[in-house]
Amino acid sequence: MNANEIKEILTGAKVIAVVGISANPARPSYGVAAFLQAKGYRIIPVNPGLAGQELLGETVYADLASIPSDIPVDFVDIFRRSEAVPEVVEEALAHLPALRVIWMQLGVMHDGAAEVARARGVKVVMDRCPKIDYPRLIGA
Repeated sequence: MNANEIKEILTGAKVIAVVGISANPARPSYGVAAFLQAKGYRIIPVNPGLAGQELLGETVYADLASIPSDIPVDFVDIFRRSEAVPEVVEEALAHLPALRVIWMQLGVMHDGAAEVARARGVKVVMDRCPKIDYPRLIGA
C-alpha cells in the first residue's frame, strides 16, 4: 500500500475499533488510541478483559460483535498476535456493515485474512502504525 492510499484511509476514517486495547497508558495500544482520538477519530475500545468499563471516555466492548449496530465502525485497528487476526477479520466482516479498513499494527501480518477482507472490498494495511503514518502523511 502506497503513501497516498494510506493517507486516503486516514483522512476517510471516522470510527476506529481498537482490538486489544490496554488500560495501561504506557502500552502502545493505549497510546495509539489516545493519539487517534486527539486527532478527531471516535475510538471504540475492544478488550474482553475490560468489557463494560470505560476507557478514553468510551465503553469497552468484549468483541466486535458486541458493538451496537448504531456505532458505524469503519476502521478496525488490530493489536493482537498475527495468529489471532483471522478470527478478528471474520468477526469484523460479519458484524460491522460500515467496515472499510482492517489495519494490523507493527509486527502483525496475516496474508490469508488480508485476502479474505480484500475479497469483500475492505482495504487492508499490515505491519504499520497509524500514529506513525498520520504525522508523516497528514501533519501534526
